[in-house]
Amino acid sequence: MPPPILRTKHPDAPSVFRAENLLREARRQKGLATAEVPEIVLLDPDGDILRYLHASGRAKPLATWPCYHSEMFEFQGSGQRIGIVGNAVGAPYAVLLAEQMFASGCRLLISITSSGQLKPLGEPPYYVLVERALRDEGTSYHYQPPADFAAADPKLIDAAWDTLAESDLTVHKGSTWTTDAPFRETQAVIEEGRALGLAAIEMESAALYAFAAAKAAPVLCFAHVTNTMAVTEVDFEKGAAHGALDSLRLLDALVGGGIDTLLR
Repeated sequence: MPPPILRTKHPDAPSVFRAENLLREARRQKGLATAEVPEIVLLDPDGDILRYLHASGRAKPLATWPCYHSEMFEFQGSGQRIGIVGNAVGAPYAVLLAEQMFASGCRLLISITSSGQLKPLGEPPYYVLVERALRDEGTSYHYQPPADFAAADPKLIDAAWDTLAESDLTVHKGSTWTTDAPFRETQAVIEEGRALGLAAIEMESAALYAFAAAKAAPVLCFAHVTNTMAVTEVDFEKGAAHGALDSLRLLDALVGGGIDTLLR
């Protein structure tokens, strides 16, 4: 008998509970008009990017965002109107938000999440454009049949990689390990990840990519490799403004040519 996470999921079957219906009721209860979110939305699990934007006066609340579980802000980046939700940590929460974002007009979701180094690609901090993620979490199994990895859309990865080639940021392509339990990163887990050639360990990418494949929703995940799981002191140094400046430069490079450059 398989465990409950693998039983009676039927990923191809439609859901009874739909994001559109939740949003409808949230708008009714909150007295909000129906309005779309920006076409580009950023998930900021650490919250450092949003805190920087808010402190510098660049981000303002999106008052029409009806979600019960989060606040969305918006700002201008490279001439683009961009939405941002901070502190979206973990696979279930990230996909809960993604469902509602795409039901509200989002056309491209980008996640930039702090990650632990597995296979060293340099001295942290640096970025990994996640091509695929090991499914060591629960959310992805509700969206895709069982498999080891959830993969990004290769055309979207190629478009992003070509766009970032002109940037002076340190960005690699690679695979990551998505976990639900960061404080269970045992030595065996770390050694297996390195043996598989995985660049980093994080908490959202596999679920976001499984959701993206199931819903044909464009999603790009970046692992911001900032630490070595704190096994030494002076770890988790992300750079200026806790990494926000580099992450915003990454975002500017990515969307500066407009969303259609990536979704061609």
